[in-house]
Amino acid sequence: MTFWYEGPLTAFAALPGPSGGRAGGDAERDRIASTALVGQPWAGAPVAVRHWVVETGVPGHDTGPVVEELARAMAWHEASGTPLVVMNAPYGLTLLDRELRRHRGASLAVYLHRSSLCVLDPLVLHRHLDRAHRDRRSLDALCAVYGTATSSVATNDAVVSDAVMEALTALDVLRAVGRRYATRLAPLRPAELHTLQAVWHATQARGLSAWFAREGTDHPVDPAWPLRAHCLSAL
Repeated sequence: MTFWYEGPLTAFAALPGPSGGRAGGDAERDRIASTALVGQPWAGAPVAVRHWVVETGVPGHDTGPVVEELARAMAWHEASGTPLVVMNAPYGLTLLDRELRRHRGASLAVYLHRSSLCVLDPLVLHRHLDRAHRDRRSLDALCAVYGTATSSVATNDAVVSDAVMEALTALDVLRAVGRRYATRLAPLRPAELHTLQAVWHATQARGLSAWFAREGTDHPVDPAWPLRAHCLSAL
């Protein structure tokens, strides 16, 4: 029997331009500079890579066509039933959604049509399952916890951008989390995990908000997962 963490997965990553931070920045105001979808039919198999770079002013690299092509590709993967791996999903998916609204006047949900997102977020899973290292929040930190590396993954593309490496790493980490906590995760279907992660993230957000309050810091933490609600005033 092949468990979901050993089977087909697609990883998504979107990185902002120089004015934005990496995952964990301001998804409402950041702009996508590079993005990637990485598909892998089973653990250890070569991966299929699609990547996009936004170069303002360069023909064919305007943001609108890039995010639309990405959203359509994502919709195809979702329609196939393949789970989508996204590290810190509320940042990456919200960033994509806001860029679609800016440049195409449509939300990510419009492009997904009737397909429902089935997201697996290594960060949410890690923070729920590994209480000893739950303060580790970056992808590099999770690599250290789970002993993962992307150098062993073969791609079908000679060009490996930062977004591709981010997606590859998230894919590796997700599989490693599944193996380490197999007794707890293997019995669950990805769709069940999607629902549970929304609950776990909300709980984690409340805990973080309480910590900020105790520290006297006014820093709201959005409990929404995997996509934050749209707020016109934020754009």
